[in-house]
Amino acid sequence: MKKSYIFLLASAVSLFTACSKKDDTTPTTNTNTELTATINGAQQVPSNNSTATGTFTGSYNSGTKQLTYVVTYQGMTPTIAHIHTGAPGIKGSVAIPFANLTSPITGTVTLAPEQADNILNNGMYVNIHSSAFSDGEIRGDIKKK
Repeated sequence: MKKSYIFLLASAVSLFTACSKKDDTTPTTNTNTELTATINGAQQVPSNNSTATGTFTGSYNSGTKQLTYVVTYQGMTPTIAHIHTGAPGIKGSVAIPFANLTSPITGTVTLAPEQADNILNNGMYVNIHSSAFSDGEIRGDIKKK
């Protein structure tokens, strides 16, 4: 009788341990983070008096590592546009060039781990240049919605 209790107890412990282990084959959940920016001359470094404006809306998927975005602008003729790495008020380097300059500018790009970290922590911005403002006419610091 005593042996059957020990067997029953050992079986229960084994069952509990097996059920409490994390199943490493479970797929990770994809998290979408919504992003936004208001684009204007006031955010440009240094700021300027441009009346051009724009918006950035985007979504970053942590599972696929993809950023999908839409950039609109009005009141200017761009010569080049892209997403830079750089915190608000800081000039940075080009990270994601835009192939098309016609508003709305749309795209999907896979981000490197450092780029993902930057975009999720207010470390990237949209910059649209023109012939009147060759260093950038309007800028929008990208942040979580």
